[in-house]
Amino acid sequence: MSEKSSFSKAILIVCDGLGDRPTFKGRTPLQAADTPNLDAISKSGINGLMDVIAPGIVPGSDTAHLAIFGYDPYKYYPGRGVFEALGADMELNKGDVAFRANFATVDDDMRVIDRRAGRKGSEELAEALNRLEIEDVEIKLKNTTEHRCAVVMKGKNLSRYVSDVDKHVGGDIVAECKPLKDGTAEKKTAGIVNEFVRRSYEILNKHPVNEERRRKGELPANIILLRGAGSYEKVPSMKERFGFCSACVAGASLYKGVAKYIGMEVIPVEGATGKADTNLINKAEAALRALKHYDFVFVHIKATDSMGHDGNYEGKLKMILRIDKEFMPRIKDADAYIAITADHSTPVSIKRHSSDPTPIVIKGKGVRRDEVNKYNEISVAAGGLGRIKGLDLVPILSDFMGYYMMYGT
Repeated sequence: MSEKSSFSKAILIVCDGLGDRPTFKGRTPLQAADTPNLDAISKSGINGLMDVIAPGIVPGSDTAHLAIFGYDPYKYYPGRGVFEALGADMELNKGDVAFRANFATVDDDMRVIDRRAGRKGSEELAEALNRLEIEDVEIKLKNTTEHRCAVVMKGKNLSRYVSDVDKHVGGDIVAECKPLKDGTAEKKTAGIVNEFVRRSYEILNKHPVNEERRRKGELPANIILLRGAGSYEKVPSMKERFGFCSACVAGASLYKGVAKYIGMEVIPVEGATGKADTNLINKAEAALRALKHYDFVFVHIKATDSMGHDGNYEGKLKMILRIDKEFMPRIKDADAYIAITADHSTPVSIKRHSSDPTPIVIKGKGVRRDEVNKYNEISVAAGGLGRIKGLDLVPILSDFMGYYMMYGT
């Protein structure tokens, strides 16, 4: 721990999937957007690019956030389902297996029409599947944001080492879950997953909620697709590792779950939906209030990623404009170090995550200001921070804050 008697605070803002490629008139959405507040932060700070995992590695949102918080995902990753369940306030005990799940749409041949069911979930549909029992295993399911769900299997002799049912692409027949190891627990778990998926279709396909959707010309959410099996293991908290107390402001369950996993306090925010309609003003105010009680505040903004996945250039551009107009003016002069980045790039041209590095800026007392005056993927490359990895970020912020660790004497 530092021998200093005073410490500074920090806000880390992660705009999910913010990075992109110059596909429309040679510009990314971030380049095309008029962002005077983001640009002012860049002008006052030190800029650069960040390979969240490593160059050429495409980050998942879960592994990306672990890396950004200083946790090597190759060592600490428990499987995505753990984060989804924790973020949904579901009970997790050692031996349970948790999954990320989607409401999806399939046809009569079990071919995937839309793996997100039009991005519309339903608490009523979720309740129809909640607490199903298969063999000696109880299955709990909770709808979180839009089409997303968390699933927890409770029982004896279960294993996280099973394959995904969700193939991440539409048009194919629903995949069969298979054991990834030759063990009785893996075989049992894979069989229960397959039976649960089958039953989900039987129950949901004729459910009144889906009959009403069809009458309205909407896609039915008539099956559950599981992926990201994981098992809970306790890890050292950020307080234990870095010395400071931390809090999270987020709408979507995954990011709350990652935060809980490493010991952050999750701050409830009215209107924080994890969607394009999220209340950015409330999130900014919540972050500022949290700074009074915590040393490090993480803020997550989701919709830039969703727009990238949908190939919606204009939607991503509009969300960036909202971030700059509604969120940034309220935090840009906070008495804290301010870091702004993304967990990965989600180019609208390919509708998925990519390995393109993300823009990053750090503003605060003592930061070596560079000559960058625009916050976008191209301009920041000339900045003084250079090109760092995700694992570098929290140690850099820790040093600025005064929580540095001396290596050697």
